[in-house]
Amino acid sequence: MSTVAAYAAPAAKAPLERTTIERRPVGEFDVLIDIKYAGICHSDIHQVREGWGEAIFPMVPGHEIAGVVAEVGPGVTRHAVGDRVGVGCFVDSCRECGPCRAGTEQFCERGMTPTYNGLDRSGRPTYGGYSTAVVVDENYTLRIPDSLPLDTAAPLLCAGITSYSPLRRWKAGPGTKVAVLGMGGLGHMGVKLAHAMGAEVTVLSQSLRKREDGLRLGADHYYATNDPATFEELAGTFDVILSTVSAPLDFGAYLGLLRPEGVLANVGAPEDPVSINLFSLIGGNKAIVGSMIGGIAETQEMLDFCAEHGIGSEIEVIGAAEIGTAYERVVASDVRYRFVIDTATI
Repeated sequence: MSTVAAYAAPAAKAPLERTTIERRPVGEFDVLIDIKYAGICHSDIHQVREGWGEAIFPMVPGHEIAGVVAEVGPGVTRHAVGDRVGVGCFVDSCRECGPCRAGTEQFCERGMTPTYNGLDRSGRPTYGGYSTAVVVDENYTLRIPDSLPLDTAAPLLCAGITSYSPLRRWKAGPGTKVAVLGMGGLGHMGVKLAHAMGAEVTVLSQSLRKREDGLRLGADHYYATNDPATFEELAGTFDVILSTVSAPLDFGAYLGLLRPEGVLANVGAPEDPVSINLFSLIGGNKAIVGSMIGGIAETQEMLDFCAEHGIGSEIEVIGAAEIGTAYERVVASDVRYRFVIDTATI
């Protein structure tokens, strides 16, 4: 075991504080990663504050990890010392069930091992990227292409794949009209990715406050959802709506913006239940679907796609002592568009 510095929440809703944690020894198929940057995801806040249910404490959040390989086990073939690598939302799975064999390890029938706030196969708590180093099996470690800066690449390990997977699955591309609902950490990635895929992109945001950013990042159109005229003007317009909002919505209103057989793909995870009138689906054979990150192969595909198209997250780099302030700003939607921790400050 090795001792590394980290920032952890000692209890639910408690401020994060500097501490030390134990990392397991480097096993035969493990890589030791010197973490350089760790993104702050809204899900970190949900879990630290137990908004999604009971959690494991002390908790070291962080599943948007970018760093450099410092050591490899004797059986490692995918990575070498000095490689630029990333770690996303999970670090293990059973590798034997149908989803694992199909490359959708996030749906492992025995339960994937989350990067933090979980238990590994030996029953030890997992600790995330708000730390200086992590040991991960090579099969759950991603290659970050050389053209992607590590700081702007870190949020791709969650925000990037969370947006990429449903856009790919529902065939965003030339000739399709895609709306991105919400212009935050996930939404701004949805805009960049849908634009790079060749779709006609519209941002639907509560106000026009971020309109200039949306157009700069690749949106063709930008509408305010606090204007009732938006829903009249855009009725029946879109093939796909990517909803990134983590708050209860009037889904019926947004389904009205879809063309017949259109899809509303929801990646936002509000803490409270939502309701829906099923007639808003039946009329037009429309669908509302959920999407949760992606498997290892698809995440690597996303990173390579981003490298090819020069896509990184829009970030604000902070020191570890600013995590508490950053959390409050995320909740207040006061970041453009992702906080990234410089782990050299831990």
